[in-house]
Amino acid sequence: MFGWVLGVLADRGLVKGKRIAIDATTLEANAAMRSIVRRDTGESYAEFLVGLAKASGIETPKREDLARLDRKRKKRMSNQEWKSPVDADARIAKMKDGRTHMAHKAEHAVDLDTGAVVAVTLQGADLGDTVTLDTTLSEAGMAVAELVKREAEQRPEDTPKVNVEGIEEVVADKGYHSGAVLERVKSYEVRTYIPEKKQAGRRHWEGKTEEQQAVYQNRRRVRGGYGKSLLRRRGELVERSFAHCYETGGMRRTHLRGHENILKRQLVHVGAFNLSLILRKVLGAGTPRQWKDLEGARFLLFIYYLLVGKIEIGTEEAESQYLVRNRSSNHEARLAARRGWSCRKLVTSTPGC
Repeated sequence: MFGWVLGVLADRGLVKGKRIAIDATTLEANAAMRSIVRRDTGESYAEFLVGLAKASGIETPKREDLARLDRKRKKRMSNQEWKSPVDADARIAKMKDGRTHMAHKAEHAVDLDTGAVVAVTLQGADLGDTVTLDTTLSEAGMAVAELVKREAEQRPEDTPKVNVEGIEEVVADKGYHSGAVLERVKSYEVRTYIPEKKQAGRRHWEGKTEEQQAVYQNRRRVRGGYGKSLLRRRGELVERSFAHCYETGGMRRTHLRGHENILKRQLVHVGAFNLSLILRKVLGAGTPRQWKDLEGARFLLFIYYLLVGKIEIGTEEAESQYLVRNRSSNHEARLAARRGWSCRKLVTSTPGC
């Protein structure tokens, strides 16, 4: 289904596939921290505290004793030692608001030319950005390649709308910066625009000639005007997809368990976000709130021309000619919706509705 949505976007020129931005966010898992168990013995956290209390000399520890012992001891909630008994894929991680919770890591690959989400991956929350980048980039590359192939089969004589060379540039934040990552991405023949982390001292490049070259080339690109513009656009479009899918979309906390099940739901969610790009292009509004701000002006204009028989349904030319007619007509329709005018006052030369 997600691939079909990408095909619909590609037909309308809403997927270019040349410049891709990648970023990740955490999703709260459907599992509680209090239910975690040890991987080696299978004992719960409460049983683990009872064992520590007895080892410290308290033969019959009470609840207050366990709470006091838990406050004083140094917390070491390692994913190597603890797991969730209900969701084996959930990992202990710190959320965006600072809370520690069982979580998953969602990563988006967004087209910087249109804002469409080209690929979505769901991985362990304990994996670093430098580890998960290759998986998401490869998923995005395969998605773009499928769109290029589809376009060549369906419209071999038309000018291609998707970049036939595939992904040429990838943009990410400084969490993805690593000499090894830059060297790997360069081997994919993809240019990187990743800000560099502050180094504590001088770097030593003995025996790392290719890695050094990749780091220096990335540094020059990031400091240029074009690189800075890409980073600004990354912050706008990637965070927008997170906000629509997980904040207002209500998927910041997952209700399913297991990466396979959550990813299915996630692909449907992100596919709906991609469809909103078509609505934004045709109607000028991609969300219900934005549609309310427009007060349905273009929809009223569409209904009017439909009733007077001027629109031939099913043609793309009709959509572009009448739905997005021109700025003056849309302004008149918007004023009509606000003031409660009838269609007769908009166009007096034809019968009103």
